[in-house]
Amino acid sequence: MDSERILTQLRAEGYEVSPTYEAADVVVVNTCGFIDAAVDESLEAIGEALAQNGRVIVTGCLGARPDRILERHPQVLKVTGPHAYEDVVGAVHEHLPPRHEPFFDLLPPQGVRLTPRHYAYLKIAEGCNNRCSFCIIPAMRGRLVSRPIDDVLREAERLAAAGVKELLVISQDTSAYGADLRYARRTWRGTAYQTSFMDLARALGALGVWVRLHYVYPYPHVDGVIALMAEGRVLPYLDIPFQHGSPAVLKRMRRPAHAEDTLARIRAWRRDCPDLTLRSTFIVGFPGETEAEFAELLAWLEEAQLDRVGCFKYSPVEGAAANALPGHIAPELQEERYARFMERAADISARRLAARIGGRVRVLVDDVTENGALARSQAEAPQIDGVVRIEKDVARLRAGEFADVEIVAADAYDLTGRPTDASGAAAGSH
Repeated sequence: MDSERILTQLRAEGYEVSPTYEAADVVVVNTCGFIDAAVDESLEAIGEALAQNGRVIVTGCLGARPDRILERHPQVLKVTGPHAYEDVVGAVHEHLPPRHEPFFDLLPPQGVRLTPRHYAYLKIAEGCNNRCSFCIIPAMRGRLVSRPIDDVLREAERLAAAGVKELLVISQDTSAYGADLRYARRTWRGTAYQTSFMDLARALGALGVWVRLHYVYPYPHVDGVIALMAEGRVLPYLDIPFQHGSPAVLKRMRRPAHAEDTLARIRAWRRDCPDLTLRSTFIVGFPGETEAEFAELLAWLEEAQLDRVGCFKYSPVEGAAANALPGHIAPELQEERYARFMERAADISARRLAARIGGRVRVLVDDVTENGALARSQAEAPQIDGVVRIEKDVARLRAGEFADVEIVAADAYDLTGRPTDASGAAAGSH
């Protein structure tokens, strides 16, 4: 999203986007600085850009620690911090003055996007008010700053008008949306809405596109959106970073809502919306995690029966409070617990996907080749979840369009489907 905003502004000012380092006059590297692995990857990307081009401007989360960048790459032209869009554009102006007058340049109303034409990310806020002990996002990106709801809805409307069929709603804490604005009321399409999580979901549901909610915390007020999902207004899909299943570990993590009975909440959600898909991420090997606490996590996972799960081994982050906690876990034990967690998660996933065999679902086609097609149902988000593979009868499928398929097979993470014809019979079946 940050890269798209920067590109949109630069494109509006007449700059062109180069497909290669060699053809570019200057390179902008957008970095991540959340965990050590991301820092290393960002520093390597900067080094690659310097080696291939030599004129590099750095922005993003790691830019909040310019000394870390300049120590390794002192020859970069400029370092700017997270969501410092004007600073990035100013740095480009300084080292590559614009050639064109913006009033005479054409820019698509939806801006420049890095995603395929049929789906787009919709960022509704920056920053975060939580103080999780393993995270430094509030220090890097600041406290929660929500966009007024009418501003978000106008952008969503432009995207839908441009052909986007799926909106992926993102922020650091989507369920806290509008709290900093005291849920200020704004008008869109002649109707007043509060700048709030519920009103945003309700309004986006009126656009006639898939609406997928990411990075939602299990606060009690989130229960209200389940009714919208049951009604088909927004996709029955929630991306909730639970992070662990042990109350003691969650307390050390300083997770919001850690005292809530999340298993009871999940049961209630599925009772009210049986088609609900839940995805989450977890951390294993957090400082002080005992074997008993890890066993609690595995038991929690088994009972929760989440559909899509990601897992990370705890990694110290410079400036995070968790660094000072006692009992850091040895890397080999982290690896062993990670393997056990992923084995349990894969088994749960395989069972849940197998239960979908024989069902008929609507999918959004992402790609079509002579060898088959890749698509996603309402239960799969792009790039982070599995896919629906279509290996036969794909001639009438088109990327970016919807299709109806019958699920005919499944493995641990992906499904296999077959297009159905207009009468509802499986195409190619006998």
